Amino acid sequence: MMSMKIALAGIGKIARDQHVPSINASADWDLAATVSRHGTVDGVEAFDDFAALLAARPDIKVVSLCLPPVPRFDYAAAALKAGRHVMLEKPPGATLSECHALAAMAREAGVSIYATWHSREAAQVAAAKAWLKGKRLYRLKVTWKEDVRRWHPGQAWIWQAGGLGVFDPGINALSILTEILPDPVHLTGATLEFPENRETPIAASLRFFHPHGGDVSAVFDWRQDGDQIWTIEAETDGGNLLLADGGAKLAIDGHWQAETHDDGNPLHGEYPRLYSRMAALVRSGDIDMDLSPMTHVADAFLLGKRVTVDPFDE
Repeated sequence: MMSMKIALAGIGKIARDQHVPSINASADWDLAATVSRHGTVDGVEAFDDFAALLAARPDIKVVSLCLPPVPRFDYAAAALKAGRHVMLEKPPGATLSECHALAAMAREAGVSIYATWHSREAAQVAAAKAWLKGKRLYRLKVTWKEDVRRWHPGQAWIWQAGGLGVFDPGINALSILTEILPDPVHLTGATLEFPENRETPIAASLRFFHPHGGDVSAVFDWRQDGDQIWTIEAETDGGNLLLADGGAKLAIDGHWQAETHDDGNPLHGEYPRLYSRMAALVRSGDIDMDLSPMTHVADAFLLGKRVTVDPFDE
């Protein structure tokens, strides 16, 4: 099949590190334009105004949005109203309501929209899901601890209302959780730690209801020194599972499973699989707007006990 022209809006770190290489390596896509106030991609037509892009390039039928969540709705709505297919970086929006509105707009316009969850595409997530199927869950614990200074240097928006704070990485864990569990869970309680000088939390602990009595919990923390921890541990009637490195590695009863093909090849990995999925959605005209990870985050802000902690400075 012929490649499809796509525009990338928001040329920041994640766009440069993941989106651009994945698009360029794929036969499905032709990166035809970018939109950013500051960033550009060599050899690609650049716009600093999204409306100007939509007006000037009617031949570009697909837009991928890598903007922070708060301003993203206006861009997505404009693209959908212009009849363009839309791909959304995680989280798909700043609120659940606006995400539902975007899905309705896409249906009305007859175009595709895709709420991506890149961590679901990590190498061993599918294997973990398959192993858990049919087993009785006794306990599951998510531990997501990383150094915000290492991964989000200078990104002020994550500390502002709507920026999610520690839930920016935490939602990745929740996207895996909602993918691999055979039975849905819902939040029953949370404690959120807010630095006294910030609008979003730096740490969180969550507790979930499991329909068959399993003990399901999660801990997120952005103050981790040394080794970064992204693990999901599960105890079941059929043995124990450890999903490590954000879903890249899997151990069953202490035995590491064979590595998969996420070997640095630009055709492999999380984001290439997202773009392959987007190509399939565009060609079929379907919509994929699973909001279950974001629902857990919203519930945490609704139910969570707020605790003020020491100021955080870069």
